[in-house]
Amino acid sequence: MKRLEAIVFDWAGTTVDFGSLAPVRAVTEMFRREGIRISDADVRRDMGLYKKDHIRGILRMSHVEGAWRERHGRSPDQRDVERMFEQFIPLQMEVLEQYAQLILSVGRVTETLKEKGLKIGSTTGYTRPMLEVLQRAAKEQGYHPDLALCPDDVGGGRPLPWMCLQIAREFRLKAMAAAVKVGDTISDIEEGLHAGMWTVGVVATGNEIGLSPIEYAALDLYERNRLLEQARDRLRAAGAHYVVDSVALIEPIIEALDERAASGERP
Repeated sequence: MKRLEAIVFDWAGTTVDFGSLAPVRAVTEMFRREGIRISDADVRRDMGLYKKDHIRGILRMSHVEGAWRERHGRSPDQRDVERMFEQFIPLQMEVLEQYAQLILSVGRVTETLKEKGLKIGSTTGYTRPMLEVLQRAAKEQGYHPDLALCPDDVGGGRPLPWMCLQIAREFRLKAMAAAVKVGDTISDIEEGLHAGMWTVGVVATGNEIGLSPIEYAALDLYERNRLLEQARDRLRAAGAHYVVDSVALIEPIIEALDERAASGERP
């Protein structure tokens, strides 16, 4: 590598949990226990945010707020956000390990990037205990980033750039443009852009399509291409410099970004 020094990966939908299913399962169950039915699409709209912010965003959706008023006789407030976040934590912990399967080729690709001299960081919208579950499972499967941060560590989550900035500080990067943020959500792309990093969106394995490996494999070619193109468009519109189907295909993108950085381009 001529100029790049680090790659910062997301977790669910990017390196583990094909389809980013674990948070959807936990959030929908949490709302069900409140007597509110929400769709997977409701959950996926703000995926990648710190989970307390994620809950707050869902409660602000007009149809969800209306259902809440009908059920509870008032609009939701910050006390509800705090209470629901506390309920969410054990629900997410219950299912997290079930969805901690490493996405194909992540271990191989990240080790190859390390061999090229790149440091591997990671950020997430999960809490520290949740992240530790994923770290243990991923390490057993051959993926071990040099540094893994969560919103708890820096006082704020995506789309704020603070986790990426802290990683840059701990990695002693020469410039923010020496790093690439890789993730499957709009908030991942915003996080990287706000930090001054190059950004790469991941579509097939992530939140924008949101299917399990079996469901994704069962798609006919037309439907698969349609969903992929829609997902690519959404992440490009968010500002992604490149979009790939999965981390398995990211090495040529990293080479291209390194050439652009070496020629003097900046994100």
